[in-house]
Amino acid sequence: MLKSKVFVKKTRSGGVLKIVREHYLRDDIVCGWQPCEECEALAQDQAPDRAHLNDEPLSSSELCPQPHFVLPDTNVVLHQIDILEDPAIQNVIILQTVLQEVRHRSAPVYKRIKDVIHNPDKHFYTFTNEHHKDTYIEQEQGEGANDRNDRAIRVAVKWYNEHLKKSQNSDVHIQVILMTNDRKNKERAVEDGLTAFTCDEYIKSLAGNPELIDRLACISDATKEIESSKLIFTEHLALSKIQQGLKSNSYLQGTFRANRDNYLEATVWVHGEEGKSKEILIQGLKHLNRAVHEDTVAVELLPKEMWIAPSAVVLQDEGQVEEDGEDEQERLMKNATTKNFSKPTGRVVGIIKRNWRPFCGMISKSLIKESTRHLFTPADRRIPRIRIETRQAETLEKQRIIVVIDGWPRNSRYPNGHFVRSLGIAGSKETETEVLLLEHDVPHLPFSQAVLSFLPKMPWEITEQDLKERLDLRHLHICSVDPPGCTDIDDALHCRELENGNLEVGVHIADVSHFIRPGNALDQESANRGTTVYLCDKRIDMVPELLSSNLCSLRSNVDRFAFSCIWEMTHNAEILRTTFTKSVIDSKASLTYVEAQMRIDDENMIDEVTKGLRRLNKLAKILKKQRIDKGALTLSSPEVRFHIDSETHDPIDLQTKELKETNSMVEEFMLLANISVAQKIYEEFSECALLRKHPAPPPSNYDILVKAASSKNLIIQTDSAKALAQSLDQAEVPGSPYLNTLLRILTTRCMMQAVYFCSGMDTDFHHFGLASPIYTHFTSPIRRYSDIIVHRLLAVAIDADSTYPDIMDKHKQQALCNNLNYRHKMAQYSQRASVACHTQLFFKHKGIVDEIGYILFVKKNAIVVLIPKFGLEGTVFFEEKGKQSLKMQYNEEIPSITVEGTLFKMFDKVTVTITLDSSNMQHQKIRMGLVDPVIPGVSIPRSTPQQSKANEEPKVKKARHI
Repeated sequence: MLKSKVFVKKTRSGGVLKIVREHYLRDDIVCGWQPCEECEALAQDQAPDRAHLNDEPLSSSELCPQPHFVLPDTNVVLHQIDILEDPAIQNVIILQTVLQEVRHRSAPVYKRIKDVIHNPDKHFYTFTNEHHKDTYIEQEQGEGANDRNDRAIRVAVKWYNEHLKKSQNSDVHIQVILMTNDRKNKERAVEDGLTAFTCDEYIKSLAGNPELIDRLACISDATKEIESSKLIFTEHLALSKIQQGLKSNSYLQGTFRANRDNYLEATVWVHGEEGKSKEILIQGLKHLNRAVHEDTVAVELLPKEMWIAPSAVVLQDEGQVEEDGEDEQERLMKNATTKNFSKPTGRVVGIIKRNWRPFCGMISKSLIKESTRHLFTPADRRIPRIRIETRQAETLEKQRIIVVIDGWPRNSRYPNGHFVRSLGIAGSKETETEVLLLEHDVPHLPFSQAVLSFLPKMPWEITEQDLKERLDLRHLHICSVDPPGCTDIDDALHCRELENGNLEVGVHIADVSHFIRPGNALDQESANRGTTVYLCDKRIDMVPELLSSNLCSLRSNVDRFAFSCIWEMTHNAEILRTTFTKSVIDSKASLTYVEAQMRIDDENMIDEVTKGLRRLNKLAKILKKQRIDKGALTLSSPEVRFHIDSETHDPIDLQTKELKETNSMVEEFMLLANISVAQKIYEEFSECALLRKHPAPPPSNYDILVKAASSKNLIIQTDSAKALAQSLDQAEVPGSPYLNTLLRILTTRCMMQAVYFCSGMDTDFHHFGLASPIYTHFTSPIRRYSDIIVHRLLAVAIDADSTYPDIMDKHKQQALCNNLNYRHKMAQYSQRASVACHTQLFFKHKGIVDEIGYILFVKKNAIVVLIPKFGLEGTVFFEEKGKQSLKMQYNEEIPSITVEGTLFKMFDKVTVTITLDSSNMQHQKIRMGLVDPVIPGVSIPRSTPQQSKANEEPKVKKARHI
């Protein structure tokens, strides 16, 4: 049966185009219940493995005790997906109408419901009602699309009930009930003689599954909330009004970024044209107006006389404040703000796009006995607390749980949400690791069978054909130099003297792109993961272990495929010729940085590998000097290494990483290879080369650095990278050897994030930190997907592989770059969170210790202290609840704070006591107390005898900007 729709539309040239859309209706679509006699003949043509409804559905519902199937409408699927995913919910019919609407309105929910449908244990059946001759309906004149779809759902429910009645194969009548939260839809269903319940009614009627009630999404009624109580927030503008305001420049659109240290403050990052962006400060509960971190919002700028400076107060939302509008902390922040250094300030007037996700955290049990309403505190301090209803508070109180936000009424200080699932006991390492991976959106599930099916079959061998297509370099004395315990060896090096007296230097990179071909499931999974994530005690691989630790890893004494970059150089590191080739190598040694350094330093070692290392080291020093002379920055960031107990896997020692010359040696040749490859791929593919840039920071970023240096009578020039590098080199104060390192650490904080981009979508290629006009990533394809793409581009450039459409599409390349930038950023954050978690475990076992530190930042009520020995940062508060108020004076210019007559400036040396504060299980934290200088009422006595100064100023890791 064929239905057709005819309509005309006007073309750009002014003509009229007639369009005919055909819609086929069928009579061979089965109902999905296998015992059905009506569909028995038709069912023989269906795929045998297709999911179907249970032959004998059981009911535990008190509302509907007879056997039944549930048919939810679109809003139930969209808002109650957590309920539908629960194993207790089975025998559900999902209409094509509902699936199409869900797909249009929420891609994540669509993926989740599709996964449920494909799970045979759930007995979910998709019925294509839009192509069934008895259930397809036309949209009536004057009927809206939503009303038409609601009517289509009711028609399908009615058809199912009549259809199942006709089947003579069942002794018990099976009913189909409509589940809808739409009041009008339910009323019309009842008028049509159908059985309909709201999701709440149905779930609460399931006597055997009371825990499901906790997972019900809390959908608020806007009219009831206005009538019920005092309003705290102004109403969000409708999207139509927001769009008008954006066009007239009355409003600005941007990304809402909550302040981690002050829950009453946020910034909105407004992206302007030609890369010009600006930040708008939002301060105060009412101006934040229910926006959540990473939401896309519309903001209205306040008049200039109302602009203020960011608050220097540290505020955490830990009280039991409920609906009161302004609390004591908000007044404290307002008193602490100043008009000096004011920034554009605004208020949120509407939400353009919510960016809500499942949040990990802990429940804060209500003080009211028998209450089912409790506050959930997310692990991420930028997310507001969420009100949930649960009857399992006693059980969940000491567990990490997942909660999602359902809505945020105007009369509530906190959003409403519902419990999804428990992750485990808070404080256990497994639970905390799972939390940090989920919170940072790190894909960490095992690789699927579909992905693993594209791995090479074992045993794998290099064939004669492979050797014909590659340069055989197995005779060269190649070696790798990596951290101890490294199994995913991406790179190896060699250096030998040529007959003409010049040097041949080779950087050999694992040829991962040979094993991962474009577009297959393995490639798609690697692209989604984007990067390998290194935690303190585990590694989340980007590619399966067979590749990362075996076939692609350039281990010693085995033949491996490589992509080689080979230079002919003079002894002064002048490049005469560059060659790129696919190769076969056999590494002669897998060394650690320490082992390689020992070989270089031991004059008795004269083997070919060691001689090659010495040549490489000499050349690296020349290359580094050349880079620094061009203005490359040498910055610092504290990096620590944990020594893990082999049985308990808990950290037993913590120290900053010590760097050798060999670290710098490897780094220099990786940088050189990346620059050489960037030049080659851009030369060949000017529109679609994947490159990496490091934007120059805006001048305002350096304000804190310049102020801090001037407090020590030092001048930091920030006009260019070279001027900055030179002034950092000259920034020395007699008697303060660690000061220069502190300045470099602070300079690192002033930098912008380096990002991937497509050459055809940008004009500024410059890498500020490396002072290089062009740069990319080529040297780590086992752990970075960007390098796989660069390998593919380079392979096409040297005719070693064929091209494919996606790699030549600059828009798709840029979309890929955006995901890689996001994944790279999340990997960095999760690694820092892992260090913080292990640091807490370390101090939990170590107890109270006193250490020397340096002030990194000065706040209005606190100082942030860096402990060089552990690479640890912590906050010393001068104002705390329950303690007498102190005489304090904050100077924003220097910046400095005077507490009871004692002056604290940035970079001042202090002694602090370090303990683990476990009073708040949700946010266990390292607490620091001031020991020296001694201030009555503030300082605390030493916990340990006076320590030696041997570890006061350890070496700090030089950060790479690559």
